Amino acid sequence: MTQPISAKAIIVFDIDGVVRDVSGSYRRAIADTVEYFTTQAYRPTPLDIDQLKSEGVWNNDWEASQELIYRYFETQGQTREQLQLDYSAIVAFFQSRYRGTDPNNFTGYICNEPLLLQPSYLEQLTQAGIAWGFFSGATRASANYVLEKRLGLKSPVLIAMEDAPGKPDPTGLFATVRELENGIEQKLAIVYVGDTVADMYTVEKARSLDSSRTWLGVGVLPPHVQGTAPRSDAYGEMLIAAGAAVVLRNVQELTPRQIQELVSSSAQSMV
Repeated sequence: MTQPISAKAIIVFDIDGVVRDVSGSYRRAIADTVEYFTTQAYRPTPLDIDQLKSEGVWNNDWEASQELIYRYFETQGQTREQLQLDYSAIVAFFQSRYRGTDPNNFTGYICNEPLLLQPSYLEQLTQAGIAWGFFSGATRASANYVLEKRLGLKSPVLIAMEDAPGKPDPTGLFATVRELENGIEQKLAIVYVGDTVADMYTVEKARSLDSSRTWLGVGVLPPHVQGTAPRSDAYGEMLIAAGAAVVLRNVQELTPRQIQELVSSSAQSMV
């Protein structure tokens, strides 16, 4: 993939909830997993999962599943020490739903994820002199499945679960930026686009560690919260409170013009 030599800004995308709709895949797998390990006593609702993720530290869906299981049993008077959940068994069950049971091919929920952006949008960014890449908590195999197989991208810049600590640790965001800069000496503005509190916290932490450039968080409403205005509004307000400069209903609303306006207004506010 060729990026412009004289980029005007760098935009880094989260994948889940931004590039693909995971409400019927990752989130469904969370609910399945929690239900299975609570012996069908508790199946978390989408709102239950959102409330957990609003804490800003449950970006890893395997860990989120385990935490929901623990919290259910705590309401039943059992302690974590008593339970001693088998994390590897939780991961294996989750993956059997999300990836499927065929070790060589994806056959699970991942196969049915609606795409939330088109390759033409990314080409539009490139033509506008905006470098772009991806930083996601998804596994590399899962991320590459959507980026390369479904979107047809050729070796895009990607930092995945295996490459960096989980969000809100900004290590992976820094690594993505380094790859995209590719020798550019100018300190370009960085825009990170995500759909969770953890994504916005990642930008805040990056800014606190590197104040030499502009860091902007852009929130995107994941499809599962867009059913009603109150739910959309509440979720959007949560992202703003976590640091989002703006919240959009779809990532493709973040046009090159809007990126430049966000960067410009941020630079002016710092003067």
